[in-house]
Amino acid sequence: MTICLKVLFFIIGLMILKFIVIAVLFRNEIRQAKAKDPAASSYLEILLLYHGLHALISHRVAHFFHNIKMRFLARLISQLSRFMTGIEIHPGAKIGKGLFIDHGMGVVIGETAVIGDNVLLYQGVTLGGTGIVKGKRHPTTGNNVVIGGGAKVLGNITVGDNSYIGANAVVIKDVPPNSTVVGVPGRITKQDGKKIDVDLDHIHIIDPIMQTVEELEKRIEKLENK
Repeated sequence: MTICLKVLFFIIGLMILKFIVIAVLFRNEIRQAKAKDPAASSYLEILLLYHGLHALISHRVAHFFHNIKMRFLARLISQLSRFMTGIEIHPGAKIGKGLFIDHGMGVVIGETAVIGDNVLLYQGVTLGGTGIVKGKRHPTTGNNVVIGGGAKVLGNITVGDNSYIGANAVVIKDVPPNSTVVGVPGRITKQDGKKIDVDLDHIHIIDPIMQTVEELEKRIEKLENK
């Protein structure tokens, strides 16, 4: 066997070992992706091809270097990941287990953001800051939170456990647990204190303002008919 073939097999072995290690360390994230994305055909597909998972892997490495004060290297890893995946996560952000970033293009997670366990983010989501003050200036999300495509959650606010932020909502105030937020600015509607259904039926989210408008329209129609 030539030296070139030995080197090739060695490299292939290292790559296989790398993916095995990632599969073990990120098993919660891979399971969440498989459970929440009906397009996912296999765990191998998620491991190899899902940019959301790759961005999270890069963030774990960048966050490690950020914590040991190697800030430039941390930002370099973060920016390379952004170039490769379209997802920008500041190395200082704290992310729990089981995060799934679906599609992911345009997702931005700020420096002091804190994300709980089993959170789902769709494309175009921003967990951003307000102003130029130092300290905690980005959102904190609880566990099992879902944030729809294009939503902006801004400032040092808290999104409670099991809450749902509707697509394109702009949230600038605290959200209680087990709530749904829709609209610009975000309006809160409780869903009977129950956890959001895991089927992620986005098109049937309750909008309290639209409910009120529809009720007024019905009353006007009744009055006109009289």
